[in-house]
Amino acid sequence: MPELLQYIKPIIFRGLAFAGIILSQIPTVYAQEKQPLSLEAIFEEDIFHQYGISDIRWMNDGRHYTSVVPDDTAYYSHIMRHDARTAEVTDTLVNGARLIAGDEPYALVFDNYILSPDEQKVLFATEQESIYRRSSKAYYYIYDIAQRTFLALDNRGKQSYATFSPDGSKVAFVRNNNLFYVTLNNRQLHQVTDDGKSNSLINGSTDWVYEEEFGFAKAFHWSPDSEKIAFLSFDETKVKEYNMQRWNALYPEDYRFKYPKAGEQNSIVSLSIYHLDDDKTVKVDVGNETDMYIPRFRWTQNPDLLSFIRMNRLQNQMELLHTNAATGESKVILSENSDTYVDVEFNDNLIYLEDGKHFIMSSERSGFKHIYLYTMDGKEVRQITQGKWEVSELLGVDEKRDILYYTSTEVSPLERHVYVINRQGKKKRKLSQEHGTYGADFSPTFDYYIQKYSSAQQPLQVSLHQAPSGDLVQMLEENQELQDTLKRYQLSDKEFFTFRNSEDTLLYGYMIKPTDFNPSQEYPVLMYVYGGPGSQLVQDSWMRDRDYWHHCLTEQGYIVVCVDNRGTGGRGREFKHVTYRQLGKYEVQDQIDGARYLSRLPFVDPERIGIWGWSYGGYMSSLALFVGNDIFKTAIAVAPVTNWRFYDTVYTERYLQTPQLNAEGYDAYSPLSHAAGMKGNFLLVHGTGDDNVHVQNSLMLQDALIAAGKQFDSFFYPNRNHSIYGGNTRLHLFRMMTNFLEDNL
Repeated sequence: MPELLQYIKPIIFRGLAFAGIILSQIPTVYAQEKQPLSLEAIFEEDIFHQYGISDIRWMNDGRHYTSVVPDDTAYYSHIMRHDARTAEVTDTLVNGARLIAGDEPYALVFDNYILSPDEQKVLFATEQESIYRRSSKAYYYIYDIAQRTFLALDNRGKQSYATFSPDGSKVAFVRNNNLFYVTLNNRQLHQVTDDGKSNSLINGSTDWVYEEEFGFAKAFHWSPDSEKIAFLSFDETKVKEYNMQRWNALYPEDYRFKYPKAGEQNSIVSLSIYHLDDDKTVKVDVGNETDMYIPRFRWTQNPDLLSFIRMNRLQNQMELLHTNAATGESKVILSENSDTYVDVEFNDNLIYLEDGKHFIMSSERSGFKHIYLYTMDGKEVRQITQGKWEVSELLGVDEKRDILYYTSTEVSPLERHVYVINRQGKKKRKLSQEHGTYGADFSPTFDYYIQKYSSAQQPLQVSLHQAPSGDLVQMLEENQELQDTLKRYQLSDKEFFTFRNSEDTLLYGYMIKPTDFNPSQEYPVLMYVYGGPGSQLVQDSWMRDRDYWHHCLTEQGYIVVCVDNRGTGGRGREFKHVTYRQLGKYEVQDQIDGARYLSRLPFVDPERIGIWGWSYGGYMSSLALFVGNDIFKTAIAVAPVTNWRFYDTVYTERYLQTPQLNAEGYDAYSPLSHAAGMKGNFLLVHGTGDDNVHVQNSLMLQDALIAAGKQFDSFFYPNRNHSIYGGNTRLHLFRMMTNFLEDNL
């Protein structure tokens, strides 16, 4: 493991950081004073909560930003303005006590806020309701900072995705599947579309599968001149419905929504441009093929030129097109093909430069994701970044200084660091220093950035820095309260390691041992897995609630191990795409190889190795137990996919093609196909209100196990969605899993 030593450091807790003091000076009861972790502390008391800086918004001058600060004496909050040169509060931009709606005698509590482009008004969202993972609706209010007026945007029902026009004079939103906008000077409502209908036609917001798999719910954009709105429409009439029952009344309530399962009919998507001046809608030429995707669209710097990405159904061809806003005529500017699939990232690494002559876009075509510069007609100027490492995110382009910022895996696949490089691909410099995971949010002028950093040893740190030097201005949040809390509890080091699988591929993992670990003893092992395409669990970053639960288990005598199998992210195209057309094959083999590697370690009990996972991880843990029944004793699967035929089109077909083209790829590594191979102990958990991975998956697996004569445990959480949370739910779930492991591993 010599390649790991440069960035793996042991966790040194405060109580053990007295190496220079004579041992007799340290109280011998110190270790006994530390408390073991409890499920109640993690899931009920929530004492390990990490804090960030609430709702930061950069201001136009690049020298100030705003944040939400709770009032010391009341339940409402204020929006404060900060000077980026000092990070100190300069004034109160919005006094929360003034947010009085109508005749109500109290100030409203807001869930979100957006400054108008001219920073004269604020758009507030209140009583926000989640719909699915990214979609929501709320009551929106407009606050005029100078006039101190606070008025409802529209009083005819909740709205979604309210957005200022670039000139700040209008706000567009979606309601009941139709697109609207309000002119703020006269409060007049304008209806852009009128054919929207539930489970039939959607305008201005995405359907379920786009929201989940392409990562966006708002499907409209203002043009730079505020005179046009581009929007997507989804014709769902031929998409089959999924019927999900809600168990909260005398008779269960049916909830039906359009969900395209693999190989089935998708929505027919179209793109339009609405011209405000003459109330005219222009249809964009998106091609003759209707069975395709438009996963991204945006305006260029030219208000008469719209950009969109078109992908074929199998997602192995991506085209960037430019559209004349007046006529709707489109032209292919750039095309990329793959013998597997072309990725469309959630962080969307496409930026049109202000010079109006170039754009920057990322691609995996070199074998690793890198940044490229193009002219507006699609001609490649140069590859800006290069090497056997990946660009994780393009953070921004400072055209004034001719430089750009990005995060990458250049130091290690386990880390993410912030870099600056010029547009010629030279003078690259790393701005982040310590090992770990970094992100950055730059001001509009690129004079400052807010950095978020954590590592396996360090909770979230938020700091303000100068750009492009990277010099620290001030720490904004150090999570000192969390660090003080951690001193009171028994926590072990997270140790990173590598091993080679049965095909001699190097894999990364981490291991958490009991605090009183004795290398001469044998311990049971629980492996934690996700393993889906492009994912990554083995990363040098701080913990989440599942990680704290793992520490609970180590104090009960377990070793917890996580391995990132082939198909996961951070290691280039070949490593990630090897699972194409055969999901489950290589991923599960790597988990089995990992278990066998662990079984040979002198401190591991080879008869007591278990595995657990959630979602894709539940698919993996189920399959691992059924296929690897000679190495795994126990498995827990939470909300698993059990056959990819049950999952959605966009995700599944990206990696497996359609069932019609690749039936073997769907069935060969389905847990349903291997239920007869189950040995050992199995716990199956699902929420009945899961709109993502339907409870159908677990019910069909139950049926297959019953048919095979297998005994197993299962539990269903009524009305809970894919995250299985709410009230006492998480505490109940993790206590049940803990008890199951105590009895069966």
